[in-house]
Amino acid sequence: MLKSDIPVLETQRLVLRGPEPEDYPDFKATFSSYRSRFMGGPLNKYEAWMLYAAEIGHWKIRGFGMWMIHDKITEETYGMAGGWQPAGWPEREIAWIIWPDKGGHGYALEATDAVRKYFYSVCGWEGAVSYLDPKNLDSIRLAERLGAKKDHDAKTIDGNDAVYRHPSPEVLKSSQIADGIALEISHYCDPLFKPKGFAID
Repeated sequence: MLKSDIPVLETQRLVLRGPEPEDYPDFKATFSSYRSRFMGGPLNKYEAWMLYAAEIGHWKIRGFGMWMIHDKITEETYGMAGGWQPAGWPEREIAWIIWPDKGGHGYALEATDAVRKYFYSVCGWEGAVSYLDPKNLDSIRLAERLGAKKDHDAKTIDGNDAVYRHPSPEVLKSSQIADGIALEISHYCDPLFKPKGFAID
């Protein structure tokens, strides 16, 4: 898959594009920091470079991958969200990470909701999981806000991760989950909204 073949997704506040070379410094800074402790980090320079190369190559190999989350107005990047299934992953995963200083604004929720809709409606996915560190409470709360539930019977990556199964397209369509997500995103899009005590991201 060529870079030009990676679809561009838009939400109310965000534009999601495939990873570009100029996005690497933010990626490296995040995966070299404590923020990445639940995603295999912190990484050294070589490891961060190899992982970023894998992010770009994943699109070519799998036909799907992770998008960079950009602000629609300023073009600033906030993090990544998308699909992930490297060697050893039992199932397709929906994953996300927000840069250390950009959490708490609902960007991960808004972006992840958009990529899941794309995978379901355009790519024909019948479901997906998120592999989460049991200590990563922020991501677990986000997965639950997306309607995902812990699947105790699912195969894990290495036995140390918790598997959260996302609702299927049919369940998502016929439940209040989608309405709840849309309502929460609309709150975050309101410039007067000042969340207190909300789950991060």
